[in-house]
Amino acid sequence: MTPPKSENLLRRLAGVNPTVAFIVALVLLLAGLFLPGIIGAALLFVLCAAMAALTVTTWPVQSTPVRAIRVTLLTLLLATVIAKMI
Repeated sequence: MTPPKSENLLRRLAGVNPTVAFIVALVLLLAGLFLPGIIGAALLFVLCAAMAALTVTTWPVQSTPVRAIRVTLLTLLLATVIAKMI
């Protein structure tokens, strides 16, 4: 019997090196902030989508304060995407 797709995704996420994930997210954030206009906004949107997917996937096991922080950060990042596009 094959495990569901969500379980495979969680297993792959658990195997990701946290340092590499942090560096990739930092590079995307800095590139998105410093690149002009729609290019920067697109990179920030990719980062926002990845963070949203991770938040949805791990929502059941997070405490309320962690959930609040994640939603706040997603909101700020999405506001930055919108500001870059204008």
